[in-house]
Amino acid sequence: MRRYLEFIKEVEGLKSTLRTAWTATGRQESTAEHSWRLALGAAVLCCEFPELDREKVMLMCLVHDLGELYTGDVSAALRPDEGEKHRQEQLDVSRATKAISGPCAKEIMALCEEYNQGQTPEARFVKAMDKAETIIQHSQGANPPDFDYEFNLSYGMEYFQENEKLKELRTLMDEETGEAQHRSLQYG
Repeated sequence: MRRYLEFIKEVEGLKSTLRTAWTATGRQESTAEHSWRLALGAAVLCCEFPELDREKVMLMCLVHDLGELYTGDVSAALRPDEGEKHRQEQLDVSRATKAISGPCAKEIMALCEEYNQGQTPEARFVKAMDKAETIIQHSQGANPPDFDYEFNLSYGMEYFQENEKLKELRTLMDEETGEAQHRSLQYG
């Protein structure tokens, strides 16, 4: 049990890993907060997608940003080199799961890899939901004056195009992005 306790203590760092998103009160969001709301959102939307393995979706949501524990969040708006980002994430997930090793660590590593490859229905759904959570937070948050709302309008679009329900969600989110952008321009 000690090794599991060590892992749980290690990942506490995700509560302090800040992202480039702000809450409605203007506080910078943490990776842990993002992953929690992503998992909750995916859990409820999964009801609309009975063909998906809900347990796999939930676990993937919880571990998809585990690599940010050591290197932090790299904003997609900065357009990082995907190969380098993926390599670093693999190293960091391996480091994070070192304490637990064995089958559990292998499962986490496999879920992170599946997510990064984005080929399975579950991985594509989690990628869509990951982008959705980020876009929704950008629309809800008290963002800096120079916030780039235009980025949201194309961010992750490819993950929403293969399903009518996800297209509908994307349309609603884009409308909210437009409203947030309008408020930002109107009230500075």
